[in-house]
Formats: sequence, structure tokens, C-alpha cells
Amino acid sequence: MPLYRHGDLLAADADEIPGNARLLNHLVLAEGELTGHSHRIAERTAANLYQSAQDLYLRVTEDRATLIHQEHGPISLPRGLYRVWRQREYAPREIRIVRD
Repeated sequence: MPLYRHGDLLAADADEIPGNARLLNHLVLAEGELTGHSHRIAERTAANLYQSAQDLYLRVTEDRATLIHQEHGPISLPRGLYRVWRQREYAPREIRIVRD
């Protein structure tokens, strides 16, 4: 199973989109709390983004979609379905989301 890492964002192959997921009208996968920068798909028509109760799902509908962020180099995601989430880090007192 390919795993794509882009800063604090991870994307892995998914089998299906949950039935309760809703189609979003944007392609922003994560917004940075500290910088205001965002992880997003550059080509507006290359993908669709879905939100379920706990996860995001990205369906790349073109041959490729470019994942961009102002502080990271772009990566190319091939056609397919991905579950997308923020990395978490362990600290002795808590498990927290990594801040980009």
C-alpha cells in the first residue's frame, strides 16, 4: 500500500468512501494553524474531496493531481482513492496532531 507524506499530511490508498461521507466544494486537505498555509490540490478539476465523520477521502479523477503547500515541494498523486489524515505525535502526557 503506497503511503504519501506531504509535511504533516499523510495519504494512503483506500478501498471505498464511507456512505456517510459528503462531497466538499473545495480541495483543501488541511490548513496550517501556525502559518495559515494549506495543503491543497492545485488542479481544480483533477480530484474530488469527501468528508466522513472522522476522515477525509480524496478521489483523484485525472491521471495525476498535484498536492501543493507553500513550504513543501509538490507531490504528484496518481489516479485513485486515498484516505487523508494529519500526522500525530506522541508526548508523555498526550497524543497530539503535528503542527505544520
